[in-house]
Amino acid sequence: MTRMTFQAAVTMGQLQKRLDNIGNNIANVNTTGYKNRDANFSSLLSQQINTEPDPTNPEGRLTPDGLRVGNGAKLGHTNFNFEQGSSKVTDRNLDVALLEDNHLFQVAVNENGEEEVRYTRAGNFYLTPVEDDQVMLATSDGNPVLGAGGEPVVLDDNMDDLKIEENGTINVTRNGVQAVEGQLEIVEAVRPRLLEAAGNSLFRLSEQSLENYPFDEVINGVGLADVNMKSGALEASNVNLAKQTTDMIETQRAYQFNARTISMHDQMSGLINQLR
Repeated sequence: MTRMTFQAAVTMGQLQKRLDNIGNNIANVNTTGYKNRDANFSSLLSQQINTEPDPTNPEGRLTPDGLRVGNGAKLGHTNFNFEQGSSKVTDRNLDVALLEDNHLFQVAVNENGEEEVRYTRAGNFYLTPVEDDQVMLATSDGNPVLGAGGEPVVLDDNMDDLKIEENGTINVTRNGVQAVEGQLEIVEAVRPRLLEAAGNSLFRLSEQSLENYPFDEVINGVGLADVNMKSGALEASNVNLAKQTTDMIETQRAYQFNARTISMHDQMSGLINQLR
């Protein structure tokens, strides 16, 4: 394989990864709390090819004495765009939308027998039954939503009404009497780029970030007084469909150009082989 075809083949493989990322963004354009992922490219290592000096010119060549040939491009990194998505009013008491950038709900996820705290912007919560005639605030996947002290929000089931207020308090009405029986605890991602996707609009701290940074430097708790959310609403995805479509067309064109490079090289090689 020549340098030309090698560069094109490597770049095509990375362009395919970018197309996969764009397709994932478009597929989640209507997913509550989804955050757009931006893919950035970087050049691979270049090789210096030195040219021989001109023997007829004792002072050497007048043109550059070498060429730098790259080995294609690669997908450097994929970053989450944590910009605020638009709010969609639902008038549902268990729906809340965060109004501050980098603020996240805490969710407990049990994976392979180990419980791990993960984070989400999706505020479409539900009540799921637990033991002793109680109910627990949970996500659409049934994972417990964590409240004050990092504990699941568990309430007695005999209630007339329930509403999550804009300050994160959970007001429960029983026999016509309203009382606060829970509190959502919000955290702020100080370094959002250290978060990685965990599926279903969830994020978690990457293993590398946990090894290199103390926990309190990566993600800090926010005081309950600083909680800022909108009740009866959900945060929509922040995917810009027009931009994603443009990026998809641009990436497809780049893929076609690289594929054309390989086919043109194949044709040129065939012509050379036919020379007598």
